[in-house]
Amino acid sequence: MSKERAKKIKVILFDVDGVLTDGTIWLQPAAGTGSHTEEARQAKADAGGYGIASATVIEAKGFNAHDGSGISLAKLGGLKVGVITKRISETVALRARDLRLDFCYQGQANKLNALADVCEKAGVEAAEVCYVGDDIIDLPVMRRVGLAVAVPNGRAMVKEEAHWITEQRGGEGAARDTIEYVLEAQGKLADAISAYIHERIERKDAL
Repeated sequence: MSKERAKKIKVILFDVDGVLTDGTIWLQPAAGTGSHTEEARQAKADAGGYGIASATVIEAKGFNAHDGSGISLAKLGGLKVGVITKRISETVALRARDLRLDFCYQGQANKLNALADVCEKAGVEAAEVCYVGDDIIDLPVMRRVGLAVAVPNGRAMVKEEAHWITEQRGGEGAARDTIEYVLEAQGKLADAISAYIHERIERKDAL
């Protein structure tokens, strides 16, 4: 049943903490400020999000390289990719730019608003969207999309409502699992892998 749902997917969206990361949040001293000013952070926080508003503290996160490669495969397979998170972090903004994500929504207490915006911008129906979550804030979106995915380290209620659960935990390759699952269901995984390898060989030869 979940394979049939995966065949229709055109967009994959991820929560960040607990999905693209293992859920650990590091608060570290920082010299200077990032691109999020205190006013911008506070404005997003007032809308329901949460972020550290400080010139001396930065919120750091750890991301998995396998997930980054997976996002490259998703793009080669014709999928759009993005994140929706309640927290506000310059680290997430940097990672989103690094991976050239199609969508990056931070400060989202009501993630359904972000989902609706993604659907409008991508020209898709909710049934053509996959969402990967781990906690109860993700349930409204998971109940709306075509393919709801949970991670093994997610809350029990979230896993019960998911159409599919990844083999790898959040922060340890769960996003890669999801991307490969969708591409395989669509018969695109082998071609995406070939294109990924070929693209890198061409770059090396051009040097």
